[in-house]
Amino acid sequence: MRVNSGMKISATIITYNEERNIARAIESLRCSDEILVVDSGSTDRTIEIAEKLGARIVDHPFKGYAEQKNYAAEQAENDWILSIDADESLSEGLEGEILQVKKNGPEHDAYTVPRLAQYLGRWILHSGWHPDRKVRLYDRRRARWAGEFVHESVQVDGRVGHFRSNLLHFTCDSLSEHLRTMDRYTTLAAEQVVSQGGKIGWSKLLLDPPWTFFKTYVVDRGFLDGAEGLAIAYMAAIYNFLKYAKARFMS
Repeated sequence: MRVNSGMKISATIITYNEERNIARAIESLRCSDEILVVDSGSTDRTIEIAEKLGARIVDHPFKGYAEQKNYAAEQAENDWILSIDADESLSEGLEGEILQVKKNGPEHDAYTVPRLAQYLGRWILHSGWHPDRKVRLYDRRRARWAGEFVHESVQVDGRVGHFRSNLLHFTCDSLSEHLRTMDRYTTLAAEQVVSQGGKIGWSKLLLDPPWTFFKTYVVDRGFLDGAEGLAIAYMAAIYNFLKYAKARFMS
């Protein structure tokens, strides 16, 4: 269903070989007036699937997550940007809240959404993973993406509102997939540590990983997420070890 109002939204997705996820993401964006996919050289069926579902495709070489998402916002037809990743989709409740803002007109310059992640087939409600609020709907005249390497976020110069309904995040289906993803992201995180001039002492390598496990599993109640919560805590500890170990050998 399309809503005719003064507020028009361009949904943007950056992609690289996302044939597994892209259809689900695009099909959840019925509240948008345009769907723009910025692809960085996919060799699978990502572009074919996106085009069949009515998305506009722009090719652009990848130079970083924040830069790619800002480029996508610049190519959009409308000032209001709904930015999601290819492995995310809007819940029905979130779609309804966005449609209500379109109907009544925005009262803020950007809106955060809570993200609910599915990991190894289970929805994760603890482990520091929920609500994991992120700005996803914003006026590009008052906000833009920032972050040189990893963990990019939208910086807003204005008022920020908050939606209640979840953005659904479909993460890893297997531990093997998680390990492959973690290898890529820990390299980026290590590059960020080095660029900031951080010195990596032995305390970071010895103490930070076990503290991360304890915080994730006990403080953030990961034990309530069952075996998946235990896996998340162990992976979080390994992530921090690899990040600092890679940074130490880079510097």
